[in-house]
Amino acid sequence: MIDRYASPQMTAIWSDENRFKLWREVETVVCEVRADRGEIPLEAAREIRAKGDFETARVLEIERTVQHDVIAFLTNMAEYIGPSSRFVHQGMTSSDLLDTALALQIKEAGAILREALIQLLDAVEAKAREHQKTIMIGRSHGIHAEPTTFGLKLMVYWSALERGLRRLDAAQEEIGYGQISGAVGTIAHLDPEVEQETMRRLGLKVDPASTQIVQRDRHANWLQAVATLGATIEQMAVEIRNLQRTDVHEVEESFGKGQKGSSAMPHKKNPIVSEKLTGMARLLRGYAHTALENVALWHERDISHSSVERIIFPDACHTLHHMLSKMTWLIKGLVVYPENMIANMEKVRGMFFSQAVCFDLDHQLRNVPVIFERTLALKDW
Repeated sequence: MIDRYASPQMTAIWSDENRFKLWREVETVVCEVRADRGEIPLEAAREIRAKGDFETARVLEIERTVQHDVIAFLTNMAEYIGPSSRFVHQGMTSSDLLDTALALQIKEAGAILREALIQLLDAVEAKAREHQKTIMIGRSHGIHAEPTTFGLKLMVYWSALERGLRRLDAAQEEIGYGQISGAVGTIAHLDPEVEQETMRRLGLKVDPASTQIVQRDRHANWLQAVATLGATIEQMAVEIRNLQRTDVHEVEESFGKGQKGSSAMPHKKNPIVSEKLTGMARLLRGYAHTALENVALWHERDISHSSVERIIFPDACHTLHHMLSKMTWLIKGLVVYPENMIANMEKVRGMFFSQAVCFDLDHQLRNVPVIFERTLALKDW
């Protein structure tokens, strides 16, 4: 992700340093579980825990030669451990390490996203309560329909965001699976209990049926939840953009002291944050679509998904985190013009009462509503 939209929290989670730390932890825990079962010397597991380390620059240096990031990491880790390193990665394949560590990264990132989403929910609820009696015209097809309140409009978004929270929680549960199942998922060289205990200690669940990899429908599902949240934020942003138009002017993004709206037209106050969020939602939909392309891999595994996931997961997390943070800021500082809402509503001279008039007449005179609709109402419009 470019620095413009990156957050320090997500940068830390998706850094090479954190990825290698998680790799080290996965490899170390497997050794500890095996030592507890008497499969390798206990002293060796202790030495791996105590001495197991890496240097990011050294891993990348080795990778330039071997062209394999996991081998590069294990080589560097062995340089720190010594002879006991022969027990590291025994019975495992690269994807055991990669997929389990990726699940841990997504778990960390998901917790940050969840916290940011709750902050947005709180901001939307507070603004909705503030404007629960702020009357405005409701619009369908962009045309004045009937009165509503700005508070209700916001609560519709709150409800969608709350559903997004539940989807994110469910997707986090679905993605929280790892594996130590070997080259084609048969656990041919390790006892299944090693896999089960390793996942328990790491805070993950065992994938009940995997190949060389954890199946990518889990990952696609997670990114669908992220993209749907982005679409809800986009929905809010598009509404703010429409309500800020000069000929509507019912709300307005906060405009800072010294902020400029245009290099050519100094009078402009543009909804630039909302426009940015609209664009970023398109990125999330693209990432979600790309994740679906990763589901169908060859046989027990190929690596056509690998290059894709190195981009889409970090970028999706950065993107959604930025969107959540900016929409929270936008809602908290949103300028609302109740007087403009009333003025806009009065432009149609009470025509928004048309359904109420029809309903009342229908109780008094048969077919009058039809006549009203076809003659008086349309003529007045």
